[in-house]
Amino acid sequence: MKKTIIACAVQQPCNRGRDTNLAYSISQIEAAAQQNADLVVLPELHLDHYFCQNEDTACFDLAQPVPGPTCEVLAKVAADNNVVIVSTIFERRAAGLYHNTAVVFDKDGSIAGTFRKMHIPDDPGFYEKFYFTPGDLGFRPIETSIGKLGVLICWDQWYPEAARLMALAGAEVLIYPTAIGWDPSDAADEQQRQRDAWVTVQRGHAVANGLPLISCNRIGFEAAPDQAQGIQFWGNSFIAGPQGEILASADDKQDLLLFAELDLRRSEDVRRIWPFLRDRRIEAYQDLLRRYID
Repeated sequence: MKKTIIACAVQQPCNRGRDTNLAYSISQIEAAAQQNADLVVLPELHLDHYFCQNEDTACFDLAQPVPGPTCEVLAKVAADNNVVIVSTIFERRAAGLYHNTAVVFDKDGSIAGTFRKMHIPDDPGFYEKFYFTPGDLGFRPIETSIGKLGVLICWDQWYPEAARLMALAGAEVLIYPTAIGWDPSDAADEQQRQRDAWVTVQRGHAVANGLPLISCNRIGFEAAPDQAQGIQFWGNSFIAGPQGEILASADDKQDLLLFAELDLRRSEDVRRIWPFLRDRRIEAYQDLLRRYID
């Protein structure tokens, strides 16, 4: 098992239709493989326009089984290019039961594992509770030929509990496929606060758990289907080390491939000088199981 890997986050627009979006993702995976990537992470729900901007039962037709048609395509791409791929797919589990599901393909084209998004938002422009059932697979890392991947999805990235449970279960890297953006009507200072909070909380997960972290966001404006307004997905994908140090980062203006070399052995050194797991007072944390302490 490799302990030094080249990771790539694909910061891509996803507003061009499913066939075009998938073809673009594949071209970026191939380009990353040509630059010796071991791991390629695609943004959340990269197949489609972000359909959660309104509530429309017709959008359930976008869902597909896992394994299913897209899994077959990406499995072949993984095998042909000798890379591990992290994709997220709108999963149809049964009639009326749908998930936002990360699927990890190993270098041999096999499905190494899946993760169903656990925390589901419901905000103006992000009506995900209408579409997605909360995940039921828990916070378990996915074992691959390059290591144990702690894959979480977007809204999960705001919750330290999710990152901690992945770390406690042996994750060697935290990975967040993401679809997050601004309301274009927000003031510039508010937009900056939101983006800075997003970066800061994830760097905090890297620090608190002594793990490298990959955050891969989509980019570009996507109009809401029922109005002229929409979401400006802000990009700013980044890769951080186990002390929260930024190893590579993107801007909010262009689609690109973001690379960083991750030495998974460095987590051992960091955790020896900052032994946060050793000093956890697990006997005093029972109230974390309460919604609120009152």
